[in-house]
Amino acid sequence: MNRTEKSEAVATLHDVFENTGVFVVAHYSGLTVAEMTDLRGRMRGAGASLKVAKNRLAKLALEGTEAAHASDLFSGPTLIAYSDDPVAAPKAAAEFAKDNDKLVILGGSMGATALDPAGVKTLASLPTLDELHAIIAGMINRPATKVATILQAPAGQLARVFGAYAKEGNAA
Repeated sequence: MNRTEKSEAVATLHDVFENTGVFVVAHYSGLTVAEMTDLRGRMRGAGASLKVAKNRLAKLALEGTEAAHASDLFSGPTLIAYSDDPVAAPKAAAEFAKDNDKLVILGGSMGATALDPAGVKTLASLPTLDELHAIIAGMINRPATKVATILQAPAGQLARVFGAYAKEGNAA
């Protein structure tokens, strides 16, 4: 890498650390190309991204961000999983790490909050933003359905009473 490429890589990583909701740092030593491709596909499917970066460049990119505390995580063969959704990257990384012990989650950051491996796993257990939207929509829809049922019940009862009177009048 020449100096220009390095400065572009640092600027790109700085943007990632500055503007994403969360990033996870993990060791990937021993992963095959097929396993890395699978991991990238899972990340993409979850709405997250994955980067393998030189540790020195990542540490330079962290300077001046609120996630500067994460620079200690960058040693050895590391990758960075990141997403705007605070749950997507941790969830995809934790699920892959559960299936493949060669991916070791070191920690990460959510804004200025440092995450240890347990914190990443805790985030991974939360529902994603899309899942939360579905839950909230269901909660909003449920009371409306109950109100409609309650309002329709008296009308149905009146209709049955009128029907019974009509039958009684026709029989007489």
